[in-house]
Amino acid sequence: MKTFEGRVAVITGAGSGFGREFALKAAKLKMKVVLADVQENSLYFIREDLEDQGVEVLAVQCDVSKREQVQALADAAMARFGAVHVVFNNAGVCSSGLVWEHSHEDWEWVMGVNVWGVIHGVRIFTNLMFECAKKDPHFEGHIVNTASMAGFLTTPLSSIYDTTKHAIVALTECLYQDLHLVNAPINCSLICPYFVPTGISQSARNRPADLPQSELTASQKAAQFMIERAIVSSKVSARDIANLTFDAIANDQFYIYSHPSALGLVKDRMDDILKQQNPGDPYKTAPHIRTMLLNKMAEKADK
Repeated sequence: MKTFEGRVAVITGAGSGFGREFALKAAKLKMKVVLADVQENSLYFIREDLEDQGVEVLAVQCDVSKREQVQALADAAMARFGAVHVVFNNAGVCSSGLVWEHSHEDWEWVMGVNVWGVIHGVRIFTNLMFECAKKDPHFEGHIVNTASMAGFLTTPLSSIYDTTKHAIVALTECLYQDLHLVNAPINCSLICPYFVPTGISQSARNRPADLPQSELTASQKAAQFMIERAIVSSKVSARDIANLTFDAIANDQFYIYSHPSALGLVKDRMDDILKQQNPGDPYKTAPHIRTMLLNKMAEKADK
């Protein structure tokens, strides 16, 4: 897709992080923008920012884990703009800690947003784009799913998040293959950021009341601390990711990485798989991180 001006972008998780930067970048490219977020006040602020720039914008409060709300988002976009060209299935949340300490509600919440949210977005908007293409012989569509480098790795205290992001990697690769099988006028990309400041470490602020969070364990507190520490130290911004992503859309590029150097960890994991070796130590090149993590867990357990 080489032309963005006048085309319509739908962005979930648009109130903060990557979603906000996708929206601002789309505005610079003179796109029409449909904003979706579960957090109403964040949605209000980004809508106001875009409207002040003269952007044609529609804001829809949406919990992507709910199929009917994603369908309502698609219906609203079509009612307002008559077509959708680019979809960012971007909304995501995070929960960390020892796998056996997570509650059923933890799993339901994170799987609902990170996996079902993308499934709903892919299923609903791909079909919608095919309908748009029937009406426009020059139609071009693109779907962007936000995964993570965690979709290629397995690390301590990251069971729920890693599971969801592995699912998104597989889903998006399958989407790519299916679209190319039928020579669709739609392409797709997969974003695999590493540690980038986005606000996802505070995602519990949007946790629904019907999936309450239990009192945090020592491992969950330690994991939260370590994630925030890693994010703060990142030299890559959400704006950088937005620029990389729009370049990838323009060039029909599938994989989008924030930290290509982290692919060495992916190679190590694949080597273990191919050689039928037990999973290796993800901290073998940085043992101080494992020590820090264990010390932080012990510290939190004492409080």
